[in-house]
Parts: sequence; C-alpha cells; structure tokens
Amino acid sequence: MERLNEILKRKEELATELKKEDVNLDEIEKELRELNEEKAEIEKRQRIEEELKHVEKEERAVETFKLTADDLAQGQDELDEEMEQRGKDLMEKRAVTVASGDLILPKHDSGTINGTFNQVSTLVDRVKSTPLNGGESYSVPYEISHGEGNYTEEGQPYFDVGVEFGYADITKTKVTAYSEVTEEVEKLPKADYAARVVDGVRKALRKKLTREILTGNGGTGEFVGIFSAQATAINPATDLEIDDIDEDTLDNIIYSYGGDEDVEDEAVLILSKDDLRKFAMVKHPDGRKVYEVVNNGNTGTINGVRYVINSAAGSTATATAGDYVMAYGPLSNYEMGVFSPVDVKRSDDYKFKEGMIAHRGSVFAGGNVVSFNGFLRVKKGAPEA
Repeated sequence: MERLNEILKRKEELATELKKEDVNLDEIEKELRELNEEKAEIEKRQRIEEELKHVEKEERAVETFKLTADDLAQGQDELDEEMEQRGKDLMEKRAVTVASGDLILPKHDSGTINGTFNQVSTLVDRVKSTPLNGGESYSVPYEISHGEGNYTEEGQPYFDVGVEFGYADITKTKVTAYSEVTEEVEKLPKADYAARVVDGVRKALRKKLTREILTGNGGTGEFVGIFSAQATAINPATDLEIDDIDEDTLDNIIYSYGGDEDVEDEAVLILSKDDLRKFAMVKHPDGRKVYEVVNNGNTGTINGVRYVINSAAGSTATATAGDYVMAYGPLSNYEMGVFSPVDVKRSDDYKFKEGMIAHRGSVFAGGNVVSFNGFLRVKKGAPEA
C-alpha cells in the first residue's frame, strides 16, 4: 500500500513536470509506463494474496475426523443391519429409498472476476495529448517547406525564397458509452461487478478513441484519423503500396518515410497483430528468420524498430487494394486535444421500476495529424496483372 501511494505521488509529480516547457517527453512517457506496470503488478499480487487467504480460511473450516477401530466396527454392524432390512423390504415389495441428497447442488460464487484479454491499444496513451478544457476547437500550425537560395549578381535583387505553412484543425467531438446492470448484480454477488461495469465504460471510451486515431474519417463530430483523406497534413502521393510482407518490407517503410536528407530514427510502426505475425514468420531460404521480433504485450520491436499493435489497422491478408494497413512515424506527430476529463456517472432513477442501475460515460476530444507528412501510410497494393 505504501508503494502504491508513492507511485501515485510520483505520477502527480510527472503531471506537474509535464507543464514545464523544457521537458523530455520520452523520459516522462517511459517512467509513466514503468510506474503503471509496477502498479499493475502490485495490485495483481494483492489480489492473489487475498484469494490465497480465502482458500486458507476454507481449509481451516474443514473438520477432520479420526475413526477408531471400534467406530469402524460399529459402522459396519449398522450397515449390515440396514442392508438386511432393505432386503426384507424388497422381498415384500415395499418402497425403498436407494439414494438421498439434494437434487440441485449448491452453487458457490467466486469473490473475484477474471479479466479478459486486453482490448485497448496503448496508442491512445502514446500520441501527443493536449488538455483544452472548455475549448471548442484548436488549430496547430506546421511547416510544409522552405525555399532554396540561389546565385545573385552584384547589384541585383536578392533571390526570393519563402516558407510554406499549413494548419491542422482539431475540433471537439463527443464520445459516449452507456451500460445497465440489475440491482441484484450490484448487491448480491461477492464479486465487485459494479466496479467492473464502471471500469468497462471507461475502457469503452478509450477503445473508441484509440481506433479513431487511425480510422476516424474526419467528418463533422469525428476524429481526423491518420488513414483519413481529411488528414491534409499528409500528401497521399507519399503513401507506400505493398502486396505482402517479405524480407524487404521493413526497409522499404523506413527509407520511404521522411525527407531527402535524413533517415528518421524515432518513428513507430502501427500495425495489426496479424501483420506482426507475418513479420515474425518471414524466413531466409536457409530457414533463418529475417526479422527479430520482440514482444512486450501491445508494443515491442521488429529488428530494433518500435511497433504498437492496433487492431483498427487491418491485415494485409484480408485487405483489398487501396486499404490502409500500417502507419509509420513519430507518434507525437498526431495530437489529441482533450476538451474535458472522462466523466462516468451513475443513476438509480432511470428504469427505477425495473430495478436497473445505469452508468454512462463521456469525453470531449478531437485529434488530427499535426506535422507535414508526419506519417507514412502503407496500403495494400493492387494485384499484379
């Protein structure tokens, strides 16, 4: 418990540091991820300890009987008498009870609820997030290009150059989630179903946001996703087409991204789990694997290149020509404006007669690509004729 308080205090300190101008975002992100992993480990340990305590109490509650030889002999005599009487009853065709006990076996409920597989990509936690409480929209300028100087003769005007800028608009959208449970679910079982319902509403909001970062179509009241045609910061001519994942795919992605003068080294590959599997299965003719894939839950590396899994990316195996399947670039090139904190409310009044308890959650947020050609988009190519 003491360590959990320390972790909470440190996260508050990181939130304060984040407000400073000169701050290393990567270090803060890394420490925050480590703190969250440690917190999850401590809570898991505490849950297991509680379950073990429960088992110990049950074991102590079981009474063990030691039977003596006299007890066994007496029991055998009683059994013999019972069998003799049953034989007489059968001979006289009397009704005989051949077995007794409860028709319905008692049902016992566990005090814990087992979780399911992770359904929320950490992409939502890794893009740039800007608090904009109370705002309606937000415009982010970015540089598109700058000119190149030229020779000038003596006495002649200087050669004109210019810097071209663009603007990415982030507008407020409303994302909601709603769930109902009966009052029996909340009051009767030992397991804390109500808390799971509230947490489920929060996860549902995060699940939608992390998908929209990729696939939001940019319409009214919607995110502008990386794959959207409304992501005007990305020139569609830079999109990379691939037929399938082979030994050259990763190199083609890395060297196709960015400008002509640099190879970017802080970029992250966003892809589906199925395409990650395909990377892992590519082999040389002699059977050696082409890619060294290191898995760490939702993230990891492919030959040292960082990746993050997002199911919204789709798969090259099922995509049709023109479908986007991956994106590559620094995650800070996507900005999510958070116009309100996540708000989860509960009501016992709605459907009061039916005994239903309602939970609703909402968040106002928006997102857009905020850097010129900030991501290389990879799409399924047309099959060869």
